[in-house]
Amino acid sequence: MRILALDLGKKRIGLAVSDPLGITAQGLPTLERTNKRADLAALQDIAREWSVERVLLGNPKNMGGSEGRQSAWVREFADALQQTTGLPVEFWDERLTTVEANRVLRSSGISIAKRAAAVDRLSAVILLQSYLDSL
Repeated sequence: MRILALDLGKKRIGLAVSDPLGITAQGLPTLERTNKRADLAALQDIAREWSVERVLLGNPKNMGGSEGRQSAWVREFADALQQTTGLPVEFWDERLTTVEANRVLRSSGISIAKRAAAVDRLSAVILLQSYLDSL
């Protein structure tokens, strides 16, 4: 079963998809956000193209573990995504995924400009891989 992971941001959505066996995560091109309707349609197309059966959405909890305003915004988007795609949407703690992605990219030695373009995708990969490893 393939899982599509989303690292939801205000400007971009990082994307990753699992292999059919649910063992590894691979990054997909980052989705530049336009408006909610277009974003949902693009995600529906991606889910169909990759034969996705579940969507994993990063839940941006506070460092103490509580949910803040950002979590409510993500849950609202998740509801709309579930209605649009008909797929189950699951939440996964995304604390520190962006920090880890930036650390990995910094240590790889790529330029700051290329790092900025890759961080959302890598965050989604880290999110999905941590979920897959937990299974």
